[in-house]
Amino acid sequence: MANSKKDKKELVVVGAGPGGYAAAFRAADLGIKTTLIDPEANPGGVCLYRGCIPSKALLHVAKVKKEATELSNFGLSFEEPEIDVKKIAKWKDGVVKKLTSGLGQLSKARKVEFIQGKAFFKNEKTLEIEENSGESYELEFENAIIATGSTPTELPNIEVDHKLIWNSKDALDIIEIPKKLLVIGGGYIGLELGSVYAHLGSEVSIAEMTSGFLPGADRDLVKVFEKEQPFKNLYFDTKVEKVDPKKKKVEVVLKSGDKEQKKKFDRVLVAIGRQPNAKASKPQNAGVEIGEDGFIKVFSNRKTSANHIYAIGDITGQPMLAHKASHEGRVAAEVIKGEKGATYDAKVIPAIVFTDPEIAWCGLTEEQLKSSNIDAKVVKFPWSASGRAKALGTDNGLTKLIVDKESEIILGGGVAGKNAGSLIPEIALAIEMGTTARDLSLTVHPHPTLSETIMESAELFYGSPTHIVDN
Repeated sequence: MANSKKDKKELVVVGAGPGGYAAAFRAADLGIKTTLIDPEANPGGVCLYRGCIPSKALLHVAKVKKEATELSNFGLSFEEPEIDVKKIAKWKDGVVKKLTSGLGQLSKARKVEFIQGKAFFKNEKTLEIEENSGESYELEFENAIIATGSTPTELPNIEVDHKLIWNSKDALDIIEIPKKLLVIGGGYIGLELGSVYAHLGSEVSIAEMTSGFLPGADRDLVKVFEKEQPFKNLYFDTKVEKVDPKKKKVEVVLKSGDKEQKKKFDRVLVAIGRQPNAKASKPQNAGVEIGEDGFIKVFSNRKTSANHIYAIGDITGQPMLAHKASHEGRVAAEVIKGEKGATYDAKVIPAIVFTDPEIAWCGLTEEQLKSSNIDAKVVKFPWSASGRAKALGTDNGLTKLIVDKESEIILGGGVAGKNAGSLIPEIALAIEMGTTARDLSLTVHPHPTLSETIMESAELFYGSPTHIVDN
């Protein structure tokens, strides 16, 4: 280790997820002696171990299977793919191990001291450390960054037993492909994990309390996914009143309005979102203020109400996304070092739902525009007019921009379709730079690519783009 455990630490980072390890690595690069604390053997956090990475690995498998089946429409047919659940799980676990081990090597290369265990604040200058080995001791610090992330939200009337009733971690373990699976929650977690199991052979149903998928997202983007969604039954405006696990089945009572119905499923997945782990390290003991919403209050420099203690990531507010946490972590490290201009001032945080087709958006949404006083124009380019989309067999897609009518500056945008997540960064960059629709329309985009849909959306603001007529 770089330092003795008993020395006073210059910087301690509590939590080694995408925010925590990004903060620790940036601090080390700036010459700060850094200690990183986490229960796992290597950095990575929920994202790498039980979230972003394993879910996207499984989504890739599901997507390839789906595409192999759809290729029959192009004249290329395969036999029905055989599914080896154990081999899929082994491959997924291998991806996780390679990435987390790599982060461990990066930590050592930067001389970051890594303590495998948990940390709890005793006061504004002292942590109590409980190592996985069983050793306990106190540790003093000059600065601290809290990055304890989030945990799955639970329902009070449903007990997750990890056998018949799953949480997201259980679903990612992919031990089996149940014949009938009920997913409670129509948000991004429910849709992504539900898609995995649907494409791998489960008959998946979705129960969602609101009237549609992805509450808060623009409906036109969601409709692109709805046209290809792989689920058997959809129960919108529906509350799960009761879940009764039997020996091999789960009896579920679904209530919509005054109507109740009983259904049986082999497994039930609770995927209603995540909640901040703000109190995990007992920051209240150090004078850190936690709001009524459960998030730690921070200033733009990520500083909390306590001197020399900072907080980043899911515990500081929405959106609860890994890339937001990483950016905040780097900002906090630079503030501690005293770097000029270090502050969190991101205009947009892109959101991506990795379903097939993907859904992505950033900046002002059309839903938000409706309730604002902003005079803006929404322009939408359908992928049915894209040569590349046609060639890929994915012409059920949409790219849109929200443009200020007077200044012509891009305020927001969204993409729904294949590889939407790889297209949204261009719109995010445009918003960050104060780009106008004219700038985007005059930027020559390579042909034939899906990126042209962004250029033609910008052209649509001024009239008719090349490949459609604006009526």
